[in-house]
Amino acid sequence: MSHFYVWKLNKWKRWSVVVLFAFFTALLLWFESIGSLAVFSKEEPAAFTRGNADQSNIALTFNISWGEEKAHDILKQLKKHNVQATFFVSGEWAERHPKILEKITKGKHELGMLGYRYESYLDMELEQVKKDLQHAREVFNKLGYKEVNLLRPPSGHFNKEIIELAEEMDYKVVHWNVNPHDWENPGTQQIVNTVMNKTENGDIILMHASDSVKQTGKALNTILPGLKNKGFQFVSVSELINQAHAEAKIVD
Repeated sequence: MSHFYVWKLNKWKRWSVVVLFAFFTALLLWFESIGSLAVFSKEEPAAFTRGNADQSNIALTFNISWGEEKAHDILKQLKKHNVQATFFVSGEWAERHPKILEKITKGKHELGMLGYRYESYLDMELEQVKKDLQHAREVFNKLGYKEVNLLRPPSGHFNKEIIELAEEMDYKVVHWNVNPHDWENPGTQQIVNTVMNKTENGDIILMHASDSVKQTGKALNTILPGLKNKGFQFVSVSELINQAHAEAKIVD
């Protein structure tokens, strides 16, 4: 004689199962809508956010969208400690400060862009983003910088569609994974502590060279030799990309 066992759930358990199922379904749909699930797919476009964790190379990056004073202090510190960095600048800023841009490139630092106007791409229609990138490219070409293909969207705001557009236009979207929030001027020591304690192999460090930063230059005087003493080697973002064997990943 065959025996069949039936799993009987009381009313409370049945509702628990229904609620949990609905929750996980909603969570999966939400992740998919913002593009986070793209990290699991090799077919999805990706922003570069970290290099090879098996190598001691790191990339120091600076954003500039306004001002002309603090950039000089930061370039002075980089020269003093013989460190190469990557500067992401807006096209609008580049137009206004071509001499500082020339000083950056003469110092053998790499150049990337923040689009033309420093405005969030998530607040724009995709066609507007395309026009902004085209305008930025025209500006850099006119200034003599025709090989600028690294893009950091303003404020680090982007989604899958923006990355796809950027790649169609031969840009590589670059994010970061160490951020001391130096533009908020939290204190020189706090900036130092964040960078020194969080930086690991392959990391991309975000800092700023706009005039809003008041403590970054002084912090670099400790950070640059400090990271070298820990065995890290500073390279450009392009070098980090070329050396990376790990998958680049989408960042929300």
